[in-house]
Amino acid sequence: MALAEGNVIFGEEQEALVLKSWALMKKDSADLGLRFFLKIFEIAPSAKQMFSFLRDSDVPLEKNPKLKNHAMSVFVMTCEAAAQLRKAGKVTVRETTLKRLGATHFKYGVADGHFEVTRFALLETIKEALPADMWSLEMKNAWSEAYNQLVAAIKQEMKPARMMLLLLLGLRAEFPLRCTTISKFFIAVFFFLLF
Repeated sequence: MALAEGNVIFGEEQEALVLKSWALMKKDSADLGLRFFLKIFEIAPSAKQMFSFLRDSDVPLEKNPKLKNHAMSVFVMTCEAAAQLRKAGKVTVRETTLKRLGATHFKYGVADGHFEVTRFALLETIKEALPADMWSLEMKNAWSEAYNQLVAAIKQEMKPARMMLLLLLGLRAEFPLRCTTISKFFIAVFFFLLF
């Protein structure tokens, strides 16, 4: 991951590869988004438990309307962020969306291994969506770099949530008797603002 004064270095060739492939995939983003998530769950079946709308659902994954909407939304956001990376010099997801993504990923305990599974599933989905002669090591590397940048931005937003929680829990541990009510209040306000 290359950064220059906070900006991402994403080369013209990488940008061209991402833009060309995204132009081909965009029209099928609903189907590709679903395939992307089905691949994640194939690799890591326990990941289904991270999604409240899947936990108690009897609807098959490929027919679940909430999963379909979520999958398309995530796939489009990921691809659009990749497509705009060079022009913007940074991940271009609305700040409120990025903060929500960071807080949600923190809340559900998303770790590096989850991001790795997702990267693999994304790259496989893109590879299968493109004509065979279009997929190359350069294409893979361009999408991988774009994904890395998005993950880095999400992880940056996970840090404030983690730090605030540790701070609040530390306050409660240090002053358990006198600050219990105050700590509970701050924890409640913190989680209300985050989620």
